[in-house]
Amino acid sequence: MTVTSEQRFGEFVVVRRHEGQDHVAELVLDRPKAMNAVSTDMARSIAAACEALGADRDVRATVLTSSHERAFCVGADLKERNSFTDADLVRQRPTARAAYAGVLELPMPVIAAVHGFALGGGFELALACDVIVADATAVVGLPEVSVGVIPGGGGTQLLPRRVGAARAAELVFSARRVGAAEARGLGLVDELVEAGRDREEALALGGRIAANSPVGLRAAKKALRLGQGLDLRAGLEIEDAAWRSVAFSGDRAEGVAAFNEKRRPDWPGE
Repeated sequence: MTVTSEQRFGEFVVVRRHEGQDHVAELVLDRPKAMNAVSTDMARSIAAACEALGADRDVRATVLTSSHERAFCVGADLKERNSFTDADLVRQRPTARAAYAGVLELPMPVIAAVHGFALGGGFELALACDVIVADATAVVGLPEVSVGVIPGGGGTQLLPRRVGAARAAELVFSARRVGAAEARGLGLVDELVEAGRDREEALALGGRIAANSPVGLRAAKKALRLGQGLDLRAGLEIEDAAWRSVAFSGDRAEGVAAFNEKRRPDWPGE
């Protein structure tokens, strides 16, 4: 797939656009020498890249990928953390949180393309996405209690929303690593593809998603996210508010017209 544009955020994060996929952004974790371990600088760059993507109304889908052949992301940079004083760790915490929140709060659909190790904060970055596409080499897990901490990038909240409270507890408390086939069976990942095809398949899914209304996509994601954990009546109110935000949009008018005229819609994005 030919890269048509590339923007680097710091040393370790790149946003790419590809020929034929004008409305799909690829957010690349690019610290291969450390298997994408998230250092303070890398966390800052992830947050900055997400801020830029969130403000870009042209992006209808984002795909989170890795430049390392054997890992998506191995989590926090423990070598850096080993040099921290308690005061350093306190100062770094808002920067780390901003990175995970940046991915979680992206307004468009986000797909993670996972291969190899996605552990600790690495798996939490994937959990912050809407869909996880994993290949047969994927190994996921939240092993933080094995080094004396807890998942701090959203794992204790996002994992039970995927697999239920009891299963999440077992995975967090045991700190165990889960291979690709079991991860698919447990719902830790959503799609399982052949080794080496996670990025390709995730970008293809991003392209299919991006063919749809950008206004509709953002509103649907907002309704899905805000409705989680609410009772049905409250959730339906969230849905109704999201519906009203798109019902009188240019995208809705264009979508109905295109359907009746049997043509592809030309979304105005408003």
